[in-house]
Amino acid sequence: MTMPGPVIHWFRRDLRLADNPALTAAGQNGAPVILLYVHDDISAVDWTAGAASNWFLHHSLENLNRDLLPYGNRIVFRKGSAVNVIRDLAVETKASTVFFTRCYEPWAAEEEKILAHELKASGIAARRFGGNLLFEPESLKTGSQQPFKVYTPFYKAGLKQLQTEGIRPRPEKLPAPANLPSSDDLRSWNLCPTKPDWSTGLAENWQPGEQGADAALENFIEEHLNRYSSDRDRPGIKGTSRLSPHLHFGEITPRSCWQRTLSKCVIENGFPSQGAEVFLKELIWREFSHHLLHHTPDLPSRPFRQKFSEFPWRKDEDQLVAWQRGLTGYPLVDAGMRELWHSGWMHNRVRMITASFLIKHLLIDWRQGQKWFWDTLVDADLANNAASWQWVAGCGADAAPYFRIFNPVLQGEKFDPDGVYIKRWVPELGNLPAKYIHAPWLGPENVLKQAGVTLGKDYPRPIVDHAAARNRALAALKSL
Repeated sequence: MTMPGPVIHWFRRDLRLADNPALTAAGQNGAPVILLYVHDDISAVDWTAGAASNWFLHHSLENLNRDLLPYGNRIVFRKGSAVNVIRDLAVETKASTVFFTRCYEPWAAEEEKILAHELKASGIAARRFGGNLLFEPESLKTGSQQPFKVYTPFYKAGLKQLQTEGIRPRPEKLPAPANLPSSDDLRSWNLCPTKPDWSTGLAENWQPGEQGADAALENFIEEHLNRYSSDRDRPGIKGTSRLSPHLHFGEITPRSCWQRTLSKCVIENGFPSQGAEVFLKELIWREFSHHLLHHTPDLPSRPFRQKFSEFPWRKDEDQLVAWQRGLTGYPLVDAGMRELWHSGWMHNRVRMITASFLIKHLLIDWRQGQKWFWDTLVDADLANNAASWQWVAGCGADAAPYFRIFNPVLQGEKFDPDGVYIKRWVPELGNLPAKYIHAPWLGPENVLKQAGVTLGKDYPRPIVDHAAARNRALAALKSL
């Protein structure tokens, strides 16, 4: 009796076993399953993953491979053009079907079309599934059948359509073929830094993999959810979910986050607690960003509001580098940029403040900031990154107005009043009293001396004056 040909499950950003419709369908097919991951750094030439993201990817794949041991299966690692690798492997193994979860970046959507065409020409079926969003981009339209450009009506429409069925369990079976195809050694891809190994801070802060994602969600729900609405703006305390890299790599789904939040949150008068409601709205803001990218493929490169195409950006390499290194002379900005460099992540409130500083205090193009975040974030996500930078710049969909210019001193006094966050990431200011830690240049000479701070030596003076920078930014806006 001839054994049926295998099927292929192509892992992309669905690096999980639970709540994975494509993987479940592959396992239920009745045929052996080849589990494939392709390291394709060709298709997205302009947006190849940054070093921090690659570190997270390596450990996520390593842990997923370990989770597959009970199935008697493992991942086949291949490198190259995803379309070519998958087509050739399918033909080589006489696979009947390729299963995969869709992605939403412009090159990924194009890749899916080409792959389906190539497989069809070889008599092989391609089955694409959703699963990484709460609802697919084609499913939400305005009354005039146009994509949403404003968040609030998008949120309301999404709530009406949201599916509430239970979370899919892990597949019962994922049988391996008798002879697995050859595989690269994951370590040969050199996704982790070695000489020097600067990833210590990443390892201290993250536990990649499906189990790490589950633990992060559980900890957030149990310890922080009901205070989320107030604590999420305080960078000096652990008040956010820190789920963003796990969501980006598909180690957990937004649907799982939604369901588990509702099942465990404190209910008030039949409604979610305030903290839970705010968290769920953040999940739908993530959806909004992905829908925007799907319908506006040039979102990372062109302003959504076209009048900003003529904005008079400045080019100042020295100030850009000072911002990147956390040496602007504004402690809250510098703390955020140093947290990013050390841990591959930055607190959400501080992301807005650092982005606003680059765009409006320095008048440097938002795309420069977007690129730096892409290179340094473990949760670097094209949709979230582009939509958020455009939001701060005032040129995006439903964006903050450009004339809303954060004062980093007042923001620090409001959200880090005791300077806990600043003292952690800008330790040279650790002995300054809270009264002066947000604006050390205003500290009396004797106070600075007692704290061991010499401005211009131990810590830089501000590279730009807030009031002057604000006036310059508003003048630039008027010039449009």
